[in-house]
Amino acid sequence: MLNGRDPRIDFFRGLALIFIFWDHVPHNPLGQITLRNIGFSDAAEVFVFLAGYASVLAYGKVLQREGYWMACLKILRRTWVLYVVHIFLLAMLMGIVFFANSHVETRDLVEEMGLTHFVTHPQQALTDELLLRFKPNLMDPLPLYIVLLAGLSVVLPLLVRKPWVVVAVSLTVYLLAPHLGWNLRAIADGVWYFNPVTWQLLFVLGGAAAIHGQQPRPLETRPLARQPLFVAAAIYTLVAGVLTISWRWPEVHDALMPSAISDLLYPISKTDLSPVRLLHFLALAYVTAKLLPGRAWTQNWLAQQTCRMGRYSLEVFCLGVLLAPLADMVNALAGDAFAIQIFTALVGAALMAALAAWLEFNKRLNQPAPAPTQHLNS
Repeated sequence: MLNGRDPRIDFFRGLALIFIFWDHVPHNPLGQITLRNIGFSDAAEVFVFLAGYASVLAYGKVLQREGYWMACLKILRRTWVLYVVHIFLLAMLMGIVFFANSHVETRDLVEEMGLTHFVTHPQQALTDELLLRFKPNLMDPLPLYIVLLAGLSVVLPLLVRKPWVVVAVSLTVYLLAPHLGWNLRAIADGVWYFNPVTWQLLFVLGGAAAIHGQQPRPLETRPLARQPLFVAAAIYTLVAGVLTISWRWPEVHDALMPSAISDLLYPISKTDLSPVRLLHFLALAYVTAKLLPGRAWTQNWLAQQTCRMGRYSLEVFCLGVLLAPLADMVNALAGDAFAIQIFTALVGAALMAALAAWLEFNKRLNQPAPAPTQHLNS
């Protein structure tokens, strides 16, 4: 039986949304502390994995309670909502970028954001937008989520009952896709930046983790230092962090990395979700789950704000996409002053948290009031 939502999932979804916003603002100092600077993977992996986890938890309960066809209908309805949101979000993003570009004279923000196709071929760009082929910078995660969620409507029953069968098929497709050139069409480079044929594995693994997490397991009594899998994951995470940090100093990196290993490791493809990226995320997730096994740490005030952002991830993600070019514009007008960059990064995160708080408050307002209790006199 699939149980209710886990606040830890909401927390890490909210944290990933903050990291995505900070990563999307060029030269943002706070972007230096996000995942992409301390390992091979970044917040995108967190977003997709937890999307799969949360989706299977939510629609798995619908499958158990109301049957497959109702679960399929609700998944497709949600997919349609995401598709409509994508269209409106892109329109709003273009308006903001054109506005910002008119105020920043030292850079071409339209070109940097990948909107040149709309300027040069507006009619074709509108068609490509409807077909999910026109995806400017910042927009890639949402079309990926749309495709992956639509695919969940097909595999959900088997994923709930035989998760390892689905994982095996998903892994096979993941391994074959880069060699056979499987991807979806897009403008610019001709393919999707986030290849859904490979990234589907992370989504499926998230769903399988949700199923596995509901199964009773014997309590591990050995200390973490004596658990081989934890030790291996921790070592890999640490090594990946050291190598990633060393990229800032090429001479240090060259001293640490033998050329034979470097030829095997690089390039680390984000488009096809390179195995070292996938392995790094899984190792990081495993280490984090082991170090934070309980839920008590999610009860402090700051964690609660982050959890709330995770509960309204779609709305908060969309706001972050719109805030990123505005923060970039303010930073550019201020000459990329360090204090202003910190200020816009923190204000953007605060506005995202405020939106989540408003949505939570609005949800409570719309809930029906409890019926008054009648007291009988004795």
